[in-house]
Amino acid sequence: MTIAITGSLAIDDAEVDMTAIRAQGSGGQNVNKVSSAIHLRFDVKASSLPDPIKQRLLAKADSRLTAEGVFILKAQNFRTQEQNRADALNRLITWVKGATVVQKKRRPTRIGKGVKKRREASKKQHSERKQRRQKINF
Repeated sequence: MTIAITGSLAIDDAEVDMTAIRAQGSGGQNVNKVSSAIHLRFDVKASSLPDPIKQRLLAKADSRLTAEGVFILKAQNFRTQEQNRADALNRLITWVKGATVVQKKRRPTRIGKGVKKRREASKKQHSERKQRRQKINF
């Protein structure tokens, strides 16, 4: 089975390793005996993703990405394992989808002539106002 990222991009299920672990935090006695949290591991370098997307993912400054290129995620927001599994997959899909969007190259803009003239006129007016405030020497 595959995990669909976009219309043309998908990850094989075997590339994503999900393990059930015990969740942290409050939950009473149930938290000590039920493994409801999900620990997701996704090796970016060994994945079937296209190389440009791999490079963008590895270049991201993300604390969940190890030096070896493994994306580690812990999902424990929900009480059930199924909901945490779905949450972990959705977060992985969102992370990979963020790398598919190529940002447009910024084209530097120029300051218009009118803007320059208005700025110069304003500075001249400000200067004259300051000059009029000074003492007059005879």
